[in-house]
Amino acid sequence: MKVKKENTPKTNSIKYAFKTLDFADTFSTTNHKNSLETITHLIFGTMPKWISRLMYLRNVLVKLFGLKTEMAKEFNSNFKPGDVIGFFKIFSVTNNEVMLGANDKHLDFRVSIYNSKEPQYNIKVTTLVQYNNLFGKIYMTLIKPFHVLVVKCMVKQAYKL
Repeated sequence: MKVKKENTPKTNSIKYAFKTLDFADTFSTTNHKNSLETITHLIFGTMPKWISRLMYLRNVLVKLFGLKTEMAKEFNSNFKPGDVIGFFKIFSVTNNEVMLGANDKHLDFRVSIYNSKEPQYNIKVTTLVQYNNLFGKIYMTLIKPFHVLVVKCMVKQAYKL
């Protein structure tokens, strides 16, 4: 098994990401060969075609509701807070965790990529969501099954033994 569901780690970045946490999940994989920056790029740098198509459909639909749909075309090579990776803004970078995310009118979310240094499943990818209104809750309820499939697939891209 290259990816498994786990309990949310108790890092400071995760603990203080939001005042109210409405949704969280964590998937892990093993990678002791690459830096955290490279691992982040492995996870978010390429999307399988089916995910790209799903994101395109999502963007067409949510644009009707005025939600954000733009994505940066390339990774920013500086990899520091304030830079952008794909759709995500970098909020913080430490030696063992990167916090990415975005804020929108319906919900705010963060994604933590954390290296626990454990022998197996050391890379923990945690999604955190705070709803900003009822639409955020409805949106998350609708996309949750797709979210799980997409995140598992993307985390699997970082697997290296």
